[in-house]
Amino acid sequence: MPIESLPKMLSQVDLFTGLPDDVIGELVAAGVKFDEPPGATLIAQGSSSAGLHIITDGSAVIEVHGERRAELGPGRYVGEISVLDGKGRSATVLAGEGGLKTFAISPMNLSALIDKYPRLAKSLMAVLCGRIRSLEGERVQ
Repeated sequence: MPIESLPKMLSQVDLFTGLPDDVIGELVAAGVKFDEPPGATLIAQGSSSAGLHIITDGSAVIEVHGERRAELGPGRYVGEISVLDGKGRSATVLAGEGGLKTFAISPMNLSALIDKYPRLAKSLMAVLCGRIRSLEGERVQ
């Protein structure tokens, strides 16, 4: 994915939807790109590796305790919980059959941007709260 396309893609990720262009631009400047061959481990469950990874190309296979849970494609992300709470990874993420390209933001860089832009924190909290509400709703039924 060309660097010019990255701001547009990030602005469409639910964590960042509605953020001003200058904040998106700083997110782009704060991150790095990863390129993993098919089957490679991007993240190991339980590891202390950190960073929020947004899939820019290819696919990611998500496993929890060795059990396949999902396959994610471009625009989806992994690591949003660990990047905020600093705890071990809750799943293993493997590159799919066609490989995997991600754009990643470290906890240190994301934390600095959250401090600078409270609107970013509100956006992250709204998405994560929505996920909690959804899980709670599933439990009630």
